[in-house]
Amino acid sequence: MILHWYFARRFLFAFFSVFGIFFLIMLSLDMVEQLRRYSREEANFLEILTLSLFNVPQGIYRIMPLIMILASIALFLGLARSSEMVVTRASGRSALRALMSPLLVGLTIGILAVAIMNPIVASTSKKYETMRDGFRGESSILALGSSGLWLRQGGGDGQTVIRAQAANLDGTELTDVTFITFEPDGGPIRRVDAAQANLQDGAWTVIDAKAWDLAGVETPEAAATFHDQLKIPSSLTPDQIRDSFGTPASIPIWELPSFINRLQTAGFSATRHRVWFHGELAMPAFLVSMVMIGASFTIRHPRGGRTGLMVLFAVILAFVVYFIRNFAQVLGENGQLPALLAAWAPPLAAIGLALSFLLHNEDG
Repeated sequence: MILHWYFARRFLFAFFSVFGIFFLIMLSLDMVEQLRRYSREEANFLEILTLSLFNVPQGIYRIMPLIMILASIALFLGLARSSEMVVTRASGRSALRALMSPLLVGLTIGILAVAIMNPIVASTSKKYETMRDGFRGESSILALGSSGLWLRQGGGDGQTVIRAQAANLDGTELTDVTFITFEPDGGPIRRVDAAQANLQDGAWTVIDAKAWDLAGVETPEAAATFHDQLKIPSSLTPDQIRDSFGTPASIPIWELPSFINRLQTAGFSATRHRVWFHGELAMPAFLVSMVMIGASFTIRHPRGGRTGLMVLFAVILAFVVYFIRNFAQVLGENGQLPALLAAWAPPLAAIGLALSFLLHNEDG
C-alpha cells in the first residue's frame, strides 16, 4: 500500500508539473495574440489578461491527453533511471501491479476533469465569447429555452425578437411563431403571430398571420389585422442561425442531456451534441489509455538502450490514437457511426493495444 501511495504521489507531481508548464506557455501565447488582436481597441492590460484567462482553460482541457501522456512518460522514465522500477519488480511485483496506482490516479483525474473542469471550461468559454463580442460589438442571435426557440434580428426599424415552438434543421422554417418588433429606444411597436414563417431572400414570409400595432394605439386588439401572407424584412441567414448554437463544448456536461432534448423538441438535429456527450463520458477511459501507452514504452530500464526512440514511439502512438478518436467523432457527427461506437471504440481499442504491449514486455 505504501508503494502504491508513493507511485501515486509521483504521478500527481509529474501531472501537475506538466499541466502548469503548458498553462503558462498557453497563457503567454494567448496574451500576445489578444494584445495583437485588440491593440486598437479600448482594452487595457487587465482586460486582456482577463480575456486570456477565460480562453486558456478550453485549450488546456483540449490537450489533456497530451498532458497525461507526457506526465506518464516523465513518471516511468524517472522510476526507470533511479532503478526504483527494477527494485519493485525484483521484489516480486509485476509491472501491471505497479501500474495500478498511476492508472487509478489517471482515472480519477479524468473523472474530475469531466465532472468539474468541463463545467468550468464551459463557463469561461461563454464569458470569453461575451467579452470578445463586446469588443466587436456583436452578440448571439439565437437562444434555446424550455419555452421554444428564440431568435433576435436587427434592422433599420430596430430589433425584432422571434419566438417559435419548433423549427427545421437549419432554422429557416418556424412553426407557431411570434415576432415582436422594438423601436431603437426599446419600446415595442408591433407584434405578429403566425402559424408558420419561412426565411427567404432576406425576409420572413409568414402565413396565417395576425398583426397588432402597439405604437400609438389605445386598443391594439381592435386595430388588429389578419393576413394570409405577410413579409417581414430580416438580416438573418441560415448560416448565422446554425452558428449561433456555438459548440457543444460551451455547454456544461450536466446540462447537455436537457439541451439535447430541447434541440430535438425544436426540430434540430442533436447528433453532434450527443456524440460530444458520449465523448466526454469516455474521457476518463481515454486518459487511462494514455497512461498505459506511456508505461508500455518507458517502463523498461534505460540501460536497455533506445530510450529516446521508445519515448518517440509512445508520443507518436498517442497522437495516432488521438487522431483516430477525433476522426471517429467526425464520423459520428456525420451520422456514419453510432454515437456510442464513435466515442468509446478508440479509447477501449487503445487500452487493449497498450495492454498487449505491456504483457509482451512482461513476458520478456
